Amino acid sequence: MEILIFLGWLCLGFAGMEIISYLVHRFIFHGLLWKIHRSHHESTHGIFELNDVFSLFFAAVSIYLMYSGSAAPLQSAVFAVGTGIAVYGILYFIIHDLFAHKRFMPFKSDSKIMRLVRYAHQRHHQSIDKDGQEPYGLFLFPYDKYKK
Repeated sequence: MEILIFLGWLCLGFAGMEIISYLVHRFIFHGLLWKIHRSHHESTHGIFELNDVFSLFFAAVSIYLMYSGSAAPLQSAVFAVGTGIAVYGILYFIIHDLFAHKRFMPFKSDSKIMRLVRYAHQRHHQSIDKDGQEPYGLFLFPYDKYKK
């Protein structure tokens, strides 16, 4: 039973990150912090971009939560949520940075879902405007709308 509770908290951390990512991306990155986030929407940049500081911030939150609950990780909701955030970050890095943007070590995939996520994300990047456009999330968007 303990492991099921842990997995529930982990899933909550993962799902919560997608919701938080959507809201922060939509209303803060494309608003107050646009000067930083803009580097991600520009077509030319080096290996690193100023926007990467956001990933470092979320990684720090995840590490802090896992550290805070490390005395009894399986009994700690805080550790589980931090782990869920870390799992989200790893998948985000693989799907968003490596696959969708072809950064660092790009790779290809014939997965229909992966290609659909990349296509939807490319729609978000079709303009460099601060106002932006949907989808702002990585995983939660109307999949039917983006099927070719």
